[in-house]
Amino acid sequence: MSVKRVCLWSGPRNVSTALMYSFAQRDDTRVVDEPLYAHYLRVSGAVHPGGDEVMADQENDGQKVIDNIVLGPCDRPLLFVKHMAHHLVDLNLDFMQQTINVLLVRDPEQMLPSLINQIPQPTLRDTGLAKQVDLLEMFRAWGQNPAVLDSRELLLNPGAVLKNLCRHLELPFKDNMLNWTAGARPEDGIWAKHWYHKIHMSTGFNKYYEKSDPFPEFLEPLLAETRPYYETLLANSIRA
Repeated sequence: MSVKRVCLWSGPRNVSTALMYSFAQRDDTRVVDEPLYAHYLRVSGAVHPGGDEVMADQENDGQKVIDNIVLGPCDRPLLFVKHMAHHLVDLNLDFMQQTINVLLVRDPEQMLPSLINQIPQPTLRDTGLAKQVDLLEMFRAWGQNPAVLDSRELLLNPGAVLKNLCRHLELPFKDNMLNWTAGARPEDGIWAKHWYHKIHMSTGFNKYYEKSDPFPEFLEPLLAETRPYYETLLANSIRA
């Protein structure tokens, strides 16, 4: 069976889990949740909530993950793998020439105040934005035309954006991608208890809203650092 392999390269707090849940509703799709997380923790030494559990639960060798999961056997014609872009550390990226690649971004002014709930002192690396720009340039150098999604646009009009994404991926859009049953999914990573509280209460894409609280002053330098990367990605994003 021929398998179409879609890799989502997201940053944290970007509604990437909602997008994974959306694709999980398709009967032609197998979804996988962040299989390179343990590899990233091992190689980077990053301290994350539940990091020891992740390391104990997942394969720690990123190349084995790529060979056995990302490029490995799949029992359905579509494999959708949700990744964090910053998990790509000390890996040969040539495997992405065999995958269909999608980038998911979010305005750092909205994302950073949410990220500090799990990572109190985030850095540019933690946002994934610089890595996403590098990936965009690499994909285009290979002759790929990667889809770029902005979480705001996705939440404002999920039906239209998903239809455009499916058209880009040469897939039929399915109406059931817009809704799911509340609660955990079997594909959830072991880290779900630290990161997925809100998505487990949802039954579809939540309505978009702007954060109204004052932006944390200590994050201003990081916001300024991330802004150019985000603007580059936003300019290339799919619109409703």
